Amino acid sequence: MDFFKREPDIAFMAYRRPLALLTAVLIVAAIGFLGLRGLNLGLDFTGGTLVEVGYPEAVELAEVREVLAEDGYDDAVVQTFGTARDILIRLAPDAGQGDALSNAVLETLRTDNPAAELRRVEFVGPQVGDELAEKGGLALLYALGGILLYVAFRFEYRFAIGAVAAVVHDVVVTLGIFAAIGMTFDLTVLAALLAVIGYSLNDTIVVFDRIRENFLRIRKGTAESIANRSINQMLPRTLVTSLTTLLVLFALALFGGELIRGFAVTLIVGVLVGTYSSIYVASAAALALGVSKEDLVPPPKEGEDADDEQP
Repeated sequence: MDFFKREPDIAFMAYRRPLALLTAVLIVAAIGFLGLRGLNLGLDFTGGTLVEVGYPEAVELAEVREVLAEDGYDDAVVQTFGTARDILIRLAPDAGQGDALSNAVLETLRTDNPAAELRRVEFVGPQVGDELAEKGGLALLYALGGILLYVAFRFEYRFAIGAVAAVVHDVVVTLGIFAAIGMTFDLTVLAALLAVIGYSLNDTIVVFDRIRENFLRIRKGTAESIANRSINQMLPRTLVTSLTTLLVLFALALFGGELIRGFAVTLIVGVLVGTYSSIYVASAAALALGVSKEDLVPPPKEGEDADDEQP
């Protein structure tokens, strides 16, 4: 635990140029997967059929999923609805719709439990999904615009560009990973993606705040050395925060069930990618744009020694 009590001395910015190539490769690969394979959109975006089934006694969701999968409904989303005796099943639109589908699902469930009773059938059209997707995209654009204005006002426009670049990197890479593994992208994943933006931005702002503070305190030294010192000062805090968050998220992914797994996986990817981007996208971009202490340090007053250094 001594690592968390002392300030490490790692030359992070010395590797920023080689890792810029890695960042470019990640973004190109993510865009490639999104273009070639696309996202596996869930029923929130594509529409589908909702079938509510009632049982006289509580049933296990895993057993219901297994019965449906054996009959070809592999993509069915199964969840409780109110009590453990009421089950809500969501099916993709390509599986069919209307009474024929609901009757087929009910017959499948009755092979395992003859007491299953059909309660309700609804069809959700894709127009709802289109509207939700449009609003989600607009929310993301508004968030990026707000970030740009906030960071430019509080710090400096080069920092603002770096922060937005980091957020865009995190979103694109996370979406690319979802496209690559084919995991369902639904509203819970979209909510997690917006949370990733907040997590990444918070980490970036903390680093930027320390860089600005050190620019004001340390009058000697290059921008690279000050950025390295700032990141090293924040590294123990970042590791503690990220590791404790990841412990919870891995537990949710493993034991939280199907409905929350996508949410947890998104945040796991986001925490890892966001920690990387705070250092090698946001901070490296600010240095590449030429940020210097002259941009943040106010001019010295008359008679003040501008070369004084405070340790």
